[in-house]
Amino acid sequence: MKNNILVFIFLLFKVVVVAQQPTIKIAKLKYSGGGDWYANKTSMPNLIKFCNQNLKMNLFPEEDIIEVGDVNIFQYPFIHMTGHGNVVFTDGEVQNLRKYLISGGFLHIDDNYGLNKYIRREMKKVFPELEFVELPFSHPVYQQKYKFTNGLPKVHEHEGLPPQGFGLIWQGKLVCFFSYECDLGNGWEDRGVYNDPEETRQKALQMGANLVQYAFTNY
Repeated sequence: MKNNILVFIFLLFKVVVVAQQPTIKIAKLKYSGGGDWYANKTSMPNLIKFCNQNLKMNLFPEEDIIEVGDVNIFQYPFIHMTGHGNVVFTDGEVQNLRKYLISGGFLHIDDNYGLNKYIRREMKKVFPELEFVELPFSHPVYQQKYKFTNGLPKVHEHEGLPPQGFGLIWQGKLVCFFSYECDLGNGWEDRGVYNDPEETRQKALQMGANLVQYAFTNY
């Protein structure tokens, strides 16, 4: 009897441990063309930690790296893309990314300054029938757990322009969010990287958490 009880306790402990293990990963997009897709090395782990603590999510503590044309892209409800320079998608990558997005995936593109003209050109290949539209501040991406009544927070100055959030909307659903003149990912970095005020970092992380929450809600 005593042995049976010990076995039961062991199995129960094993079930609890397995249940507590992270079960879902999010990813950073690796692309060709020369742009630094690998920028902001501490940003994603910090965003994941923030989501786990404040949204009670169960994400793996490190992001995966996924290439645009990889068939395993469908494993990730949320993919983040950043960089400063050129982006080039092959025909196969275009088809794979389009299929991912219309199948329920979500892509967040964060212009780290210098990405804008290249990513607009390449995303036009993915959705030739769509245009990026600026989202109203009433859009659900700004109205998740954290409310952003004035849209994206400003993290870093580029050309003195206000931050803007653009979206690609396919059949009524936002499949891609493009943060411009904002540097949202920079705000997720370790504080010592840019020495941004903590309030700025928190706003950036909150907006990032909204994007993850929106992606998971609509996955």
